[in-house]
Amino acid sequence: MLAKRIIPCLDIRNGKTVKGINFENVVDVGDPVELGAKYAREGADELVYLDITATVEGRKLFADLVRRISEHLNIPFTVGGGINQVEDADILLSAGADKVSINSSAVRDPGLIDRIAGGFGNQFVVVAIDAQFKNDGWTVFINGGRIPTEKELFSWAREAQERGAGEILFTSMNHDGTKNGYACEALRDLSSLLSIPVIASGGAGRKEHFVDVFDHGCADAALAASIFHYNEIPIPELKDYLKQNNIIVR
Repeated sequence: MLAKRIIPCLDIRNGKTVKGINFENVVDVGDPVELGAKYAREGADELVYLDITATVEGRKLFADLVRRISEHLNIPFTVGGGINQVEDADILLSAGADKVSINSSAVRDPGLIDRIAGGFGNQFVVVAIDAQFKNDGWTVFINGGRIPTEKELFSWAREAQERGAGEILFTSMNHDGTKNGYACEALRDLSSLLSIPVIASGGAGRKEHFVDVFDHGCADAALAASIFHYNEIPIPELKDYLKQNNIIVR
């Protein structure tokens, strides 16, 4: 069995790591390079950096930041936000990112998955999916969870895999921010449906939630943000707890 991965997520705005709700009450929680290096020292397996600036000027700033991150980081990191064409992915991968994450742009133009995977390889492409459970089904949303689409979680995940995605990053909008645990049932169904790794996102609040998401949700990796940024669950402590519960971690 492959070791399970712990992945802190850092939202980037104008070159700074921030935390907020729908762009309101956004606070600076640290320098992205220093914070990333700190998580790497503490035992994080990978990092995800999401550019929430999403402007042309912001993209240049983000690419410069990715270069600095790559110089100071010794673990893999994924970057996402505003990647709408192969050229965007090329810039970020050339700057030193290990993978790119695409979300809304892939829903609008599914062929983007094929083109990035074709140009760089499946292992470089993470397709992020934000979905909400409502009326007995999971609906895919875009634009930061603001716009519902006609796509359904499982069929879209399967299509993304067929088009060349190397991993699926699934965020349950029902669970996100609640700190009540991950969407383990949906994650288990996704994991059984797909042959590529599934990263769980949305709902981490306690160490027990990570045991649940790996044991019951069958996730390959678990992503979280605020619990790491505010040191509510230190990564070394979390990994020790997982080992005590027979979860294989690095």
